[in-house]
Amino acid sequence: MSVRSGRQTDEAATPAEEDPPACSVVVLGSGTSHGVPMIGCTCAVCTSSDPHDRRTRPSVYVRVGDTSLLIDTAPELRLQCIAHGIDRVDAVLFTHHHADHVAGLDDLRRFNWLMGRPIPLYGTARTLENIKRMFLYAFEPATDSPHSCPEIELHPIDEQPFSIDGVRIVPVPLLHGRMPVLGFRIGPFAYCTDCSEIPTSSLDRLEGVQVLILDALRKTPHPAHFNLEQAVETARRIGAERTYFTHMTHQLPHAATNRELPEGMALAHDGLRIEALRDAET
Repeated sequence: MSVRSGRQTDEAATPAEEDPPACSVVVLGSGTSHGVPMIGCTCAVCTSSDPHDRRTRPSVYVRVGDTSLLIDTAPELRLQCIAHGIDRVDAVLFTHHHADHVAGLDDLRRFNWLMGRPIPLYGTARTLENIKRMFLYAFEPATDSPHSCPEIELHPIDEQPFSIDGVRIVPVPLLHGRMPVLGFRIGPFAYCTDCSEIPTSSLDRLEGVQVLILDALRKTPHPAHFNLEQAVETARRIGAERTYFTHMTHQLPHAATNRELPEGMALAHDGLRIEALRDAET
C-alpha cells in the first residue's frame, strides 16, 4: 500500500523512479532510555565537555526527495526538531511502543499546524494499540480548542513492504529480548535499534545496504540489546559500507570508543548527518 497526505493507494500504481531521489538522514537522538547525561550521575561521560557525549533518546529523521519520515517520537522530540531545523513530517514509523520511542508523540501537534493535516503513524498492531492506550486523549472526540491534541491516523503494518509517497519502506523484524520489534530499510539506509537478535530472514532484507544504524547499548552484556562486541560482529555480517551505533549508555565515551572500532564503524551522535545516499531500491 501507499499513502499520500494520509490517503492509502495501491502501491502498484506508483510509477517506478528512473533516477531514484537522494536519501539523507539526521540522527536526532543516539542515547539509551535514560539519556546521557543520566540524572544524578557524575561519571566521566555524564560530565564530559564533548558535545558528542550528550545523547537524547533515540530517533532518526529520513528525507527521500520531497518526503520526510520520522522514525519514533522520542521524549525530546520538540528540542530535537528545533535543534536540527525540522519543520516537516509526512509520516512517522514506529519501531515499538517503549516510552523512549513514543513519549514525544504529543509534539506532532505542531506538525499538524504546519502541514494542515493529520500525521499518519505506522507500526505493528501491538505498537499502535499501546500508543492508543498511552495517548487516549488524542482519540477522544475533538475539543473546541484546535490543535489541543495531536491529529493522527493509525496505519497497522506487518512484515510486508509498503510505500509512503512512492518511497518504499521495508520492515525488518527484530527481537528486543523476547519482544518482537521492527527496524526499517529505506533504500540504501537501514535503522535497527533496540535489538538483541536479527533473524536470518531479516538479514536477507539488509543485504546490500550502504549505511546501517545499529543498536549497541554498552560493553557489558544485556538481555535485550546488543552490547558493543555483538554489534560489531553483527555489523560485519551485514557488511554495510558504513555502520553507526546507537542507543548508547554512558558506558561508551564517544571519542575513546571510536578509537577502538574497526574501519567503517563509529558511534552515532546527536546531529549526525548522512547525505546524498542513492540506491536502486529507494
